[in-house]
Amino acid sequence: MAEPAEFRSYYGKPILKEPAWKQPDVPLYLFLGGVAGASASMAALAGPTGYSRVGRVATLAAAATSVASVGALIHDLGRPERFLYMLRVFKPTSPLSVGSWILAPFSGLASAAALSRMTGRLPRLGALAGAGAGVLGPAMCTYTAVLLADTATPAWHEGHRALPVLFAGSALTGGVGVVLLAVPPAEVVPARRLGVVGAAAELVASSRLEHGLGVVSETYRSGRAGTLLKASKALTIAGAALSVLGRRSRAVSALAGSAYLAAGLCTRFGVYSAGVVSTRDPKYVVVPQRERRARVARAEAVERR
Repeated sequence: MAEPAEFRSYYGKPILKEPAWKQPDVPLYLFLGGVAGASASMAALAGPTGYSRVGRVATLAAAATSVASVGALIHDLGRPERFLYMLRVFKPTSPLSVGSWILAPFSGLASAAALSRMTGRLPRLGALAGAGAGVLGPAMCTYTAVLLADTATPAWHEGHRALPVLFAGSALTGGVGVVLLAVPPAEVVPARRLGVVGAAAELVASSRLEHGLGVVSETYRSGRAGTLLKASKALTIAGAALSVLGRRSRAVSALAGSAYLAAGLCTRFGVYSAGVVSTRDPKYVVVPQRERRARVARAEAVERR
């Protein structure tokens, strides 16, 4: 039998260009935006249910992380006006355009809600702004995953079904992590449960990326990306376990929150690294294309029968 084909490109050049986004700017942007979205949604739910301290902490966290996320994005773009240029039009078919129109109003609403909380002024308008940010929160958690998956980068494009789930779960644990750090354990029971749900979603989606994408899954299991994602899984499991064990201990609860936040950082940097690696080897471009073509051919053959 013939040996498996070794895929090469002309003059040893990659078929695709590496992502041009900067590190650590873009992974931080992905992480901070997710924490902001989850925090805003938790804040919107916490107030009406009587968890006022959770609501306050989550509101302030949503504002701080959303502004920091915008700052990381602008630093990557190089000039602040480039971010404003993205708001000149709204293009529903472009995840980047839609994402810009999610991020900009979300940051404004989250900041207005936090300012009202801190000053005590205009409480009704502040509550309305917080509710608006809470509604946009789920989109903030996941739109960056759609943005990555819409590129030609093999590791991201092939993982288009799992990435939104991974980012949503990671964002949820990140938002819960902030609350666990700042609020006494007795007042974070619902948040603790949300963290366990987010951890489960994150672990399932991570397993899908590492084992369910054919040859492209290698990029999530090996090298820097593999190391970071293994660390993320360990930290996520540790965070979930410590959050359950720390129901009466402020120190253990804080450790759980720290583990959740560290896991979120590892996840974003790991996913970004996998994407970069997948553009360097032609096989991650060619093999999935051939497999898709073979599936289409088999489906057409079945239809002809």
